[in-house]
Amino acid sequence: MTVPDLRPAAPQENSQGDSDASAAAPNGTPPTLVTSTTPATRTTLKRPPRKSVKSQAKKSTRSSKKTGRDASPARSRQRSAFPASSFEDATEIAAVMHRLGGSRVRRLTIFEDLDRSPDSGTSRQAVTNSGRYGITTGSYASEWLELTELGAEATAPDLPLRTVKRAQFQLAIEKIAPFKALYDEFVDHKLPSHSVMRDFLRDGQWANEDLQALIDTFIVNAKYAGILRTISGSERLVNIDHALDELPTSPGALPVPAQRTVISGARAAGAIAIDWSHTCFYVAPIGEPDSLERRHSDLYLASLVEPAMGEFGFTVVRADAIATPGMITTQIIEHLAKSRIVLADLSFHNPNVFYEVALRHARRLPMVQLIRVSDKIPFDLDQFRTVVIDDSDIYSFVPQIETYRSEIASHIRQALGAGADVANPVTAFFPDFWSAD
Repeated sequence: MTVPDLRPAAPQENSQGDSDASAAAPNGTPPTLVTSTTPATRTTLKRPPRKSVKSQAKKSTRSSKKTGRDASPARSRQRSAFPASSFEDATEIAAVMHRLGGSRVRRLTIFEDLDRSPDSGTSRQAVTNSGRYGITTGSYASEWLELTELGAEATAPDLPLRTVKRAQFQLAIEKIAPFKALYDEFVDHKLPSHSVMRDFLRDGQWANEDLQALIDTFIVNAKYAGILRTISGSERLVNIDHALDELPTSPGALPVPAQRTVISGARAAGAIAIDWSHTCFYVAPIGEPDSLERRHSDLYLASLVEPAMGEFGFTVVRADAIATPGMITTQIIEHLAKSRIVLADLSFHNPNVFYEVALRHARRLPMVQLIRVSDKIPFDLDQFRTVVIDDSDIYSFVPQIETYRSEIASHIRQALGAGADVANPVTAFFPDFWSAD
């Protein structure tokens, strides 16, 4: 017997991906399934082929792009638990707003005052860091930036110092979860070693953070907020209330935060091929063997510079390793021109050091400055971030070695992450220097 073929058109896929056997035919008449006892003539509805896993993944990726979510959790970019700069560096925008006399200022006006492009990577990061600390509201795409109540107090030049420091502590330590955890754990105790702090953070919820950067930033913030003190020959985290009790109640002027320099190129010493991308050239007063300058430079190199640079995997090169002290040679100029980062020690106001700093400025490449506390930073360079080191006696210097290392590392880290936006007196005051006739 001939069986008429009454199969409907291909069935539609429902939301679960299975064909619906009872779906209506195109003309609205329910389909009739006809079977036969003869296996060869049996008719059945065929399930449409499933979409491959690959095609589903592509669809999921397209969907995630529309919703702004990453379809792969393993690749999702997790927001860091702490800002990408120290609190002091993040007050740069607030300082300009105070200077201009407004708690709400156009973003473009702020960066015009700073003589910087508002769309540069450094400018965007500055706005982001200010917001992360709660100093200002508004993103790097906002037309206006506005000081928060605590942000205005923490950066005010004319409020009592107690008020200012309490606000700084709240924003720089208390409102940043991992910083507050470190403070709560170690307050009223000697500042522990970095390894102890790393172990504490790993046991908490910050195991996936950049722990060295976190610890360095915490120490720098604690020092700025006034809760890291040298007591009985060691550095201690003091209770904020005790720290505030020691401060005067009268208004005190706050230093205007300086701009900071950034980074580019690099290398390592020796006759073999130099890896400039992992070289730190240490510009310092060297002097003759056994001279005060040589002992000073050796101390800073071994105790501060090399340990601070070690975490970045850089080779530190000092001029006397490649040339005769006092001579400006081809190798020195090459290191100034190609090293990824230069660390310049301005102590003793050595003429050769300033000459080499000027060459680095002319190259528009990044630098971090050091100076001992007994020397005054020259006027042309005092607007840039400088690590000031108190080596007046062993009792002042030794307890703060870890803090100085963290300060240097923090500035290096910011320099390495700031891209090509380098600021120095040449770029700030005569940007057409390189194209001038």
